[in-house]
Amino acid sequence: MQRRRLLPVALIMVVAAAALYTVWPSQPADFLPVGIPWPNGRGVQIGDFERGEMRLGLDLQGGTRLLLRGTLPEGAEASIDDAIEGTIRVLRKRVDGAGVAEAEVTRQGESNISVQLPGLTPAEARELLGRTALLQFCERVTGNNPGNVPCDTQGQWVQAVGELRGEQVALTSRFLRPNAFVDMNQLGAPVVQFNWTDDGATLSEQITRRLLNQQLGIFLDNEQLAAPVVQSTINDRGSITGMPRESAEGRTGAAELVVQLNAGALPVQLTVLQEQNVDATLGEDAVRRSVLAGEVGLLIVVLFMVLYYRVPGAVASGALIVYTLISLAVFKLIPVTLSLAGIAGFVLSIGMAVDANVLVFERLKEELRDGGSYSTALESAFRRAFPSIRDSNASTLITTGILYALGGGITLPGLGTFEAPLVQGFALTLAVGVTLSFFSAIIVTRSFMRLLIGTAVARRPDWLGADLRPVPEHAPVGGDG
Repeated sequence: MQRRRLLPVALIMVVAAAALYTVWPSQPADFLPVGIPWPNGRGVQIGDFERGEMRLGLDLQGGTRLLLRGTLPEGAEASIDDAIEGTIRVLRKRVDGAGVAEAEVTRQGESNISVQLPGLTPAEARELLGRTALLQFCERVTGNNPGNVPCDTQGQWVQAVGELRGEQVALTSRFLRPNAFVDMNQLGAPVVQFNWTDDGATLSEQITRRLLNQQLGIFLDNEQLAAPVVQSTINDRGSITGMPRESAEGRTGAAELVVQLNAGALPVQLTVLQEQNVDATLGEDAVRRSVLAGEVGLLIVVLFMVLYYRVPGAVASGALIVYTLISLAVFKLIPVTLSLAGIAGFVLSIGMAVDANVLVFERLKEELRDGGSYSTALESAFRRAFPSIRDSNASTLITTGILYALGGGITLPGLGTFEAPLVQGFALTLAVGVTLSFFSAIIVTRSFMRLLIGTAVARRPDWLGADLRPVPEHAPVGGDG
């Protein structure tokens, strides 16, 4: 029986050790007491998966945040939703291609886009995002190409050009109609259907006749999206086959290509609504102060639990440390972008984890006062406290869901769109923390408490925080006697 109780604890300790290895900082002297030769952390690397440091938000890491508004020109026959989604994909590819680490491009409201670029100045951010997104249709370099504008950095492709009203014109997405879609052929394979404008049909007919049985490359910002083989002359409409439906293993899927084709055909105009520059030095100081505040707060909670609940309090403190390590490991592996508001949400979730233990321990004391044995009182305490723990966590998760949804943007008639990404960070870390705290209270604390069954501690109610002294039937009211 004792071996069965040891197995879950051993598994928990293995998970906690793995979590500690995952979250151990590369510069531990910045967060732990000085004077001790702490080893440097190396992060996690399994194959292509790698996590070196925590992902920090702009308020902690420094950089630039831009809030952009996308608009369509008058008379454009397109959906603003499709245009914004396509623009977001273009911006993400552009940011990733520029090597900006931990960048975020998210939609805010109906037509706004929030872009966070750590390590870049506002001028660099504007230069990176300000270029017009335009798809290029290119052909392989053969030595006698009509066009000479390169499509890729290796010089293997050049823009495909045709003659339009006596001039050499490159075929680009500005000649596409924004109505591309994914269809299925008779074998169930995806087929991308698209349509050219009148001028585009003229250029496409010339180019595809010249490139028959050759590749026609589709590029965005010098990155190849697809290179289908021209199987017939394409006039006003055409199709692309041989692509997977979804993107995988470095290949662009048919669904993503459709978004890119439609977005490239739409002249979305981006306007900067807000611009925020965060100093990295301020961010580093905020990280140290936040970690110090978390360590002091955790120590105070541990002292309170040990002094008030004694041995169960010490057990709960151990479970709380395990919970903290697992939560930070989850934040790092997902990864979750930690801002000051996000750290506040995580610290609040620590309080939620302690709250669940308090409910269990108070129930345990009541069961012991009723004369039950430790093992019976322990199982009854967890069983009776579970509905309260479940309901409190569920209500908190509902609240975090509302905060996250509203933080993504809410449009009020006549007042415009309001968005609060910091609220989203707070809601996300609190939701993850509350979910893991539920696991900590029900699984970790319970497994640790079961180890006390049959020990001397289980026979000492005073060590368990329970006062079993009988209450006098007629307590003195007052007076001199």
